[in-house]
Amino acid sequence: MDLKLLAALNAARKARKAAALVTDLDTGAARIVLEEALAGDALEAPIRAALRSGRSGVVADTRTFLTVQVPPARMVIIGAVHISQALVPLARMLGYDPVVVDPRTAFATPERFPDVTVHAEWPDVALPPLGIDRYTAFIALTHDPKIDDPALIHAFERDCFYIGALGSRKTHAKRVERLGALGVSAEQLDRIKAPIGLAIGAITPAEIAVSIMAEVTQAWRQGIA
Repeated sequence: MDLKLLAALNAARKARKAAALVTDLDTGAARIVLEEALAGDALEAPIRAALRSGRSGVVADTRTFLTVQVPPARMVIIGAVHISQALVPLARMLGYDPVVVDPRTAFATPERFPDVTVHAEWPDVALPPLGIDRYTAFIALTHDPKIDDPALIHAFERDCFYIGALGSRKTHAKRVERLGALGVSAEQLDRIKAPIGLAIGAITPAEIAVSIMAEVTQAWRQGIA
C-alpha cells in the first residue's frame, strides 16, 4: 500500500474516524474516503452501507473493492444500577468497552462492577475526559434528573450514535420539558430512545438489558452511517 494512504488510514484510526480505502481492482488505483466527506461521492451509497456493516468487499456490479475501517463502538452507562450490571457483560460480548459513571459511591463500587471502568463522579467531571464521540452508545439509567440530564446534554453535544434513557412516557415527558427549558433543541430531544430498549415486554433487569442491547445494535447497524 502507498505510504501516504497508510498514513491517512492510521491518522483516521487515531482520530476515531470511519474511512474506506477504495481500490480499483483493474488498475490498482486507490483513494481514501472519510465518512465525513462522503456526501456527493460517486460510491456514497455502497460506502455508507459498508461502513454500517463494518464489512469489506467488492461493490456489486463493479471492479471496486472497499476496505472499511470503523472505530470500535464504545458504551457509556450513566448509573451503577442493576440493569447496568446485566448490561455490561452483554456489551462486552458484542465488542463494546463499557464505562460506568455514577456519583453515588454506594452504587459505583468495584465489588458491584468487577473489572469495569467505573467513575464515581458527577457527569460534568467524569464525561469530558472520556472522549465521547459519534461512535459511542450513551445510556442514562439513574432515573435522577440531577445526574441524567447533564449527562444527556453532553451526549447531544458529542453526537452519540445512540442515546437512550430509562423511564416511563410520563417521566420522559417531564425530562423533555426540563431539557427544552435548558435550550436543548426539539431535534436533539427526538433522538432520545425513551422508554429505553426495544419493546419486547421486558420486566427484569436482565431482560431490560437485552432490550437495550438490541436497540443499540439496531442503531449501530442501521443508523450509524
